[in-house]
Amino acid sequence: MLTAAICGDVFASPPVDSILAGIHAVTGPMGCLLIVTNYTGDRLNFGLAAEQAKSEGYKVEIVIVGDDCALPPPRGIAGRRGLAGTILVNKIAGAAAAAGLSLADVAAEAKRASEMVGTMGVALSVCTLPGQVTSDRLGPGKMELGLGIHGEPGAAVADLQPVDVVVSHVLKQILSTETNYVPITRGNRVVLMINGLGATPVMELMIAAGKAVPNLQLEHGLAVERVYTGSFMTSLDMAGFSISIMKADEVILKHLDATTKAPHWPVGVDGNRPPAKIPVPMPPSHSMKSDECIS
Repeated sequence: MLTAAICGDVFASPPVDSILAGIHAVTGPMGCLLIVTNYTGDRLNFGLAAEQAKSEGYKVEIVIVGDDCALPPPRGIAGRRGLAGTILVNKIAGAAAAAGLSLADVAAEAKRASEMVGTMGVALSVCTLPGQVTSDRLGPGKMELGLGIHGEPGAAVADLQPVDVVVSHVLKQILSTETNYVPITRGNRVVLMINGLGATPVMELMIAAGKAVPNLQLEHGLAVERVYTGSFMTSLDMAGFSISIMKADEVILKHLDATTKAPHWPVGVDGNRPPAKIPVPMPPSHSMKSDECIS
């Protein structure tokens, strides 16, 4: 996937010198692609570092990922935030680079992928920065739709709802024809990512995935080609999850399925497969006689 990741302080962009040091450390004759989430500090610092590297003779390209679908347009000069859809873009770009594509072609593949993915999250708690007092912005029995991964306010605060209601609302928001954030229409093939925000058990993420797949198939008429479930882009101790939907084609699926040394990257599940029919013996109830069974 990625050759390097450059980190700053918690919820802060890395300084220009650190980014430039990373470029120096990993850039070979083929050049370097910087994949940057759409936040002001990231765009500014990575942009400055890229220009400085270019002035030193390095081949550098930048792709900005803004996949947030929580708030309706217009979003102003800042645009859409970069969320978990960035992980899919990372995987696609890494596979394209490993296949030997030129820097320009890898950047083009990454940019195309970034334009076909949308993400929205729902949080049951606000993340707590190290050394800071726990936020009480979300009271008991409340959830926030569209909360940012840095704890930025989302689109709305609502009462807790069943997971199928939440998943249905999030999918409608991502696939809305009014906002037209992602070029996905009925009959398209898609990739689904259920991403834990930090404090959500895998079992609950699987429940959300189990609700999302049939909703996409039956309500939106989409073929779910791959399903990825896990904690890929977290927000410290935030409880909740995000859903990412990416329009898929053979090139994107090939890159997502490509072998990687990244230890946490999972094998994508084909969401179009019929459920396995495994006979599960059921224990008899107390009201049944010992020689009775469930047929």
